[in-house]
Amino acid sequence: MSRPREVPGHRCVRGCRCHCGADFRTGERTYGTVPVSSHSLPGSVWFGLIGQDNVIVTLQAAVRDAHAPGESGPAMTHAWLVTGPPGSGRSSAATTFAAALVCDEGGCGSCQACRTAAQGGHADVHVEIPEGSEILLDHVKPLVHMAAQAPMMATWRVIVIEDADRLNDRAANYLLKALEEPTPHTVWILCAPSVNDVLPTIASRTRHVGLRTPPTASITAMLVDDCGVDETLAAFAARASQGHVGRARALATDEMTRERRQQYLRSPMNLRDLPSCVAVAGEVFEAVSAVADSRADRLDEEEDHLLKSRYYAEGVTRLTGALKRSHDAEAKELAKEQKRRRKRLVVDEVDRAIVDLIGLFRDVLTVQMQARVELINGEMRAQIEQMAAGSTQEDSVRRMDALEHERVVLFAGGSPRAVLEAVMVQIKDPKVRVGAA
Repeated sequence: MSRPREVPGHRCVRGCRCHCGADFRTGERTYGTVPVSSHSLPGSVWFGLIGQDNVIVTLQAAVRDAHAPGESGPAMTHAWLVTGPPGSGRSSAATTFAAALVCDEGGCGSCQACRTAAQGGHADVHVEIPEGSEILLDHVKPLVHMAAQAPMMATWRVIVIEDADRLNDRAANYLLKALEEPTPHTVWILCAPSVNDVLPTIASRTRHVGLRTPPTASITAMLVDDCGVDETLAAFAARASQGHVGRARALATDEMTRERRQQYLRSPMNLRDLPSCVAVAGEVFEAVSAVADSRADRLDEEEDHLLKSRYYAEGVTRLTGALKRSHDAEAKELAKEQKRRRKRLVVDEVDRAIVDLIGLFRDVLTVQMQARVELINGEMRAQIEQMAAGSTQEDSVRRMDALEHERVVLFAGGSPRAVLEAVMVQIKDPKVRVGAA
């Protein structure tokens, strides 16, 4: 047997099953020595959790115990609370954990279970993404019913609730009952900004995992090693992403993503009056929609193909009876989920545009205050200095406050186009408050 290559920056831990040759379940090494740090190896689902070494160790221990023969070990529990500041990767950590739980190899990253879990198409992984400002009882009831059912394909059924801080009282209390009486082989993963953002009774029945915003240097190193980009581009992408690893990867590897970001950042420079605010908002919305549609089309096609392959075996051209009813019901539910995801992708891209603009005005304020802090958008220093000279510190603070408010409106169910129009109006005149009484 040939010796696998050593992986710089990797420390073998119990349960490793990668290049260092340790068995996933026993942790026994059969060959090789691999030095140093985190266990987020290229190819595995854990690789995307940058700067979260302690979290990876905790979750990998849980996965090992979850896959242990017989009853799960002490590192595994039925309910988890993943917290962290914006951009820290709460959703990514939750879906990574879910993929590892339904993967026989603990998150290899290459099997069908890992791929479908990451794409939102695994039968035993459900991710609940709130559409409005609250998660209602009607949203939670189907999840509790789902939790009571045995897994269809994997050892575990995993239910992720993003933005669990939006649970209203009735929904939270209904969920609490499910957490108090856990179903075997069902795992709940709740995501929230902090422990204080969920009911104390819910927090007390979950195991807490806290994330941090990944350091810029860690993201830069990842982009150089994983994406093969030069250090200058990697440093730009890491800085411009403001700690969002997925965004950093896209900025480093996709020229169109960089061009769209420039379009978002240039938009304040084209605001002259109300009609121009509406026009610029429309242009940004068209760009946002194109991004969202492209992503949604790709994911829809993959899921439709997967559904078809599960029901139409080789040579089967027509379904009948119970099999047809099952297929049609699943196809109908998938279509609903795809429609929701398409809308959410638009919301997410609008939010990215707003976050980029917040970073721009943070830079303007930095220059106005003569603070010795690295600019997020250092490549735009000349334009930023011009904007700083033409406005006051109060203007910059007002603009950032308005943009943060519009993010809240957006995730509370506001129209993405209307939110962008409000953004442009309030950038043009920071003393205006759109929708204010």
